[in-house]
Amino acid sequence: METLATRPIPAHVPPEMVGDFSLFSSPGMQPTPNGDPQAASAVVHQGPRIFYSPVNTRDGRGTWVVTRAQDQRRVLQDPETFSSHRSIFASALGESWPMIPLELDPPDHGKFRSLLNPLLSPRRVMALETAVRERAVSLIDGIAASGTSCDVMQDFAFPFAVNIFLRFLGLSDDRLQEFVRWANDLLHGDNVQRPAAARTIIAFIDDLAAERRKRPVDDFVSFLVQAKIDDRPLTDAEIRGTGVLLFVAGLDTVAAAIGFDLNYLARHPSDQQWLRDDPSRIVLAAEELLRAYPTVQMIRVATKDIDFEGAPIRKGDYVSCATMIANRDPNEFPEPEKIDLTREDNRHTAFAYGPHRCLGSHLARREIVVGLEEWLKRIPTFRIKEGTAPITYGGHVFGIEKLILDWS
Repeated sequence: METLATRPIPAHVPPEMVGDFSLFSSPGMQPTPNGDPQAASAVVHQGPRIFYSPVNTRDGRGTWVVTRAQDQRRVLQDPETFSSHRSIFASALGESWPMIPLELDPPDHGKFRSLLNPLLSPRRVMALETAVRERAVSLIDGIAASGTSCDVMQDFAFPFAVNIFLRFLGLSDDRLQEFVRWANDLLHGDNVQRPAAARTIIAFIDDLAAERRKRPVDDFVSFLVQAKIDDRPLTDAEIRGTGVLLFVAGLDTVAAAIGFDLNYLARHPSDQQWLRDDPSRIVLAAEELLRAYPTVQMIRVATKDIDFEGAPIRKGDYVSCATMIANRDPNEFPEPEKIDLTREDNRHTAFAYGPHRCLGSHLARREIVVGLEEWLKRIPTFRIKEGTAPITYGGHVFGIEKLILDWS
C-alpha cells in the first residue's frame, strides 16, 4: 500500500494543503476487528474544509477531499465543472466506457435517467414489496429454525439483498453465491481478482442481453434491449454499461447497510428494545443509521481549473465527496458522533446528492426497513456472539463481515 511519503504530490498542490488521510489505508480503514470506519473517517473534521490526499482511490491516486456537507453538495450539483465520467469499472480492464447513468454527464445523463427512473420509482417499489418481505421472512424463519446464532452477512444480508436484485434481473437464486463472490472480488479483491471478476461480469451481462433479445421476458434486461434513446435502440455498449452498474450497485451496498445496522443494534440493547416496542419507529431509525453508516464515496473529475474554497483544483484532478465524511459534519448535524434514532430532518447524503442521486434509493430504503422489521419480529434479543469480533473495512465501498449474532 502506497503512503503519503511515497506518493508524488502534483506541483500545483500547496504543501500545507496535503493531508495524511485515506479511506483505504488510514487507521480504522484496513480490516479491523470491532472497527467503526465511518467514525474513523470523521477525524478529518478536525482539519481544513478541503485538503489533498495523495492516496485516496483504489488504484492509489490522489484526490482533493471535501469535508463539509454543503461543499460536497456544491460539487455534486455542478456536473459541468465536476464530471462523473471516471470509468471506475472499465478501468479495471484498461478500458474507458461509462457505467450508465452514473458516469454520464448532461445532457446524456438526463436521457438515460428518464428512461430508467420508472423502473425504480416509489410505485414500482411498492409493487415489489410483497416479494421483498416474503424473501426476508423465508430467510429469517430458516435461520431461527436452525439454532440460536448465525453469520448474519452470509446467512441473511447478502442472500436477501442479492435475491431482490436477481428478481429484478429476472434470474433465479441458483447462482446467488457465485454472484456474491464476483462482487466481492470486484470491490474488495486484489489486482488479479478485480480484472477477472470484471471480465466475468461483462460476459454475463452480454450473454444475458443476447438471450433476452431472442427471448424477452418481463425483466430489466429485456426492457433495455427493447428500449430506445433519441428514437434509436441502445447500443451493446450502452446495455453493458447499464447492466454492469445495476449489477455492482445492487449486490454490495444494501447488504453492507443491513450488516452495519444489525451490528449497531447488537451493541445497543436499549435501542434494539425501543424498536421492538414500537416497530413503526424503524422507518425514522433507518434514516439515522443510513446517516451514521453510509458505505460509498463519490469521486468527480474537474473539467477545468477552478479555485474551490481556497483549493487550486486543476483540470483532471479527482475530487472526493465521501458520504461518511459529509454525514459526520458538525456544521450539518448536531452531535454528529451521537447515533440518535429519533433524529428528525435528517439531510444525510447516504444516497449521494444532485443529478446522480442513487437511482435505486427507494428500493434500497424499503429493503433495509423490511429487513429490520422482519428480523426484530422473528429473532429474540440478539448480541455479538461471545468470543467473536466482526471485521469492518473502509475503501471504495465500506463493509462488514464475520458478524456472528447470538440470541441464546
